[in-house]
Amino acid sequence: MNEERNESEKKKLSYKGLKRLGSLLRFMWPKKWSFFGGLAALTLSSLGTLAFPMLLGDLLDSAHPETSLNHINTLALILLGIFAANAVLSYFRIYLFAIVTQFMLASLRQTTYYHMIRLPMSFFSSRRVGELNSRISADISVLQETFTFTIAQFIRQTITIIGGISLLTLISYKLTLFMLAFVPLVAIGARIFGKAVRRLSKDAQSQVAASNVIVEETLQGISNVKAYTNESFEYNRYSDATNEVIRISLKGAKWRALFISLIVFSLFTSIVGVIWFGVYLVNQGAGLTTGDLFKFILYTLFIGASISGMADLYSQVQKAIGATDSLLDLLEEKTEEFVVEDCGKEIQIAGNVRFEHVGFSYPSRPTVPVLQDISFEVGTGKKVALVGASGAGKTTITALLFRFYDPTSGQIFLDDSPASSMQLRCLRKQMAIVPQEVLLFGGSIGENIGYGKPGASMEEIRLAAEKANALEFINAFPEGFDTLVGERGVQLSGGQKQRVAIARAILRDPRILILDEATSALDTASESLVQSALNELMKGRTSIIIAHRLSTIREADMILVIDNGRIVESGSHEELMQNNTGKYFELQQLGMK
Repeated sequence: MNEERNESEKKKLSYKGLKRLGSLLRFMWPKKWSFFGGLAALTLSSLGTLAFPMLLGDLLDSAHPETSLNHINTLALILLGIFAANAVLSYFRIYLFAIVTQFMLASLRQTTYYHMIRLPMSFFSSRRVGELNSRISADISVLQETFTFTIAQFIRQTITIIGGISLLTLISYKLTLFMLAFVPLVAIGARIFGKAVRRLSKDAQSQVAASNVIVEETLQGISNVKAYTNESFEYNRYSDATNEVIRISLKGAKWRALFISLIVFSLFTSIVGVIWFGVYLVNQGAGLTTGDLFKFILYTLFIGASISGMADLYSQVQKAIGATDSLLDLLEEKTEEFVVEDCGKEIQIAGNVRFEHVGFSYPSRPTVPVLQDISFEVGTGKKVALVGASGAGKTTITALLFRFYDPTSGQIFLDDSPASSMQLRCLRKQMAIVPQEVLLFGGSIGENIGYGKPGASMEEIRLAAEKANALEFINAFPEGFDTLVGERGVQLSGGQKQRVAIARAILRDPRILILDEATSALDTASESLVQSALNELMKGRTSIIIAHRLSTIREADMILVIDNGRIVESGSHEELMQNNTGKYFELQQLGMK
């Protein structure tokens, strides 16, 4: 309920929305001088435009025999000079604002991306990739239009309206008051239509994000889509989402069209009214000349066009506020606490790991315990195996060790120091994981291995690949280490991807190693090569192994049997098998071999 109320308030309080949009201007500050230069060019060109009706009216008043030709020529040359100056100023305005906008948006994209990748795992567990990708693509694209065009036009129109009304007052305050009587109609319309446009713009952005999620999920799982022949199903799902975008966008277009139609009607009505009243004042001898009336009509047209343009600018600002709300909601999420500086050798750990009465529940399910009273210790360089049924809590133990999440009770110690007291970057730099499903990035084999230690030399990468039993298949490729692995590593077999992941971990040279079902999905031949590489990787490192296969875990110094989030048995393979009873024996009988 509170969230719904807050969202409602966010839509109602336009000042808050404008303030949030204005907060993005901090990304412009590094290019402030370009902005001020563009603003100066914009102001001067706008003032030059305002001088045009005044000079043109004077030129019209000069249309009688008493006026000298020199005076007429001087007015004409001044007008030409203003046009030439405006052309030069427009060039600098557009170019300088482009510099500001492009650097600002690049900074905004970089900040959003860097902020996003530093968010905790609890955030990503409740979000979809496509939705997050939309924040960097669709929302920032809306802001690009706003900061490239809308703000400059808004400033120009404001100068035109204020300056024009001031000059109109000097010409005839009576005619000015008559003209301004039409303004309240526009203001009321802006208030009514603006709310609807903003709400529909935000709905449209959300729906675009939802459609992007479908594309992301479909392409990530394209093999499953094809295997189940669900191309038509996915097409229909995407069509429904994009059709909903059309429906919402067209509804917003109706409101914008009604708004602009109201403005256009008001504009022409005010022009006809001003001309009628102006002619009346001239006929009544109220001190107005034909040239003054001409000036007044031109200024009225300028002001009317500016107010009409304000209507569309207003709707664009509403769209930008909708995009800003989503973007700033993301930027206001609390990130993990990272320290960028080098951790240094003085904080290197030996590798002793100790869990003391650790309990844990996922933030999304706080009442459902995943781990309960977990206590164990792994000495430096020792190997411990975690076994148990799926969902028992094995992977969660390793997630806590990486501090993807913090325990809800108890504490984890590394070398007798609380893990919570260590900087995350320093902690994770001394750990590595080889998962069951290896994620390779879409670059080359060498780049994927080098991911374990950015800046590593080619010789270091080659040595790591050799230790991981990967050098033979890498050299078999014509491009060697430059071979592209494809999206998510689709060009490599399961065993090859595992050995690339192992080489990456070897290159990292961690003190603590996590092996999460690293061989469970491999055939016998691949398993033999991978297991040999894993044995090389585990030498001298504290290793925590999650596995089902006996060949992987029987050499462990200690085996922990996890059941429903608790340690129910512990000991070596021989000790746990002695009595032919217990959970470990039961798991062996069910298929651990």
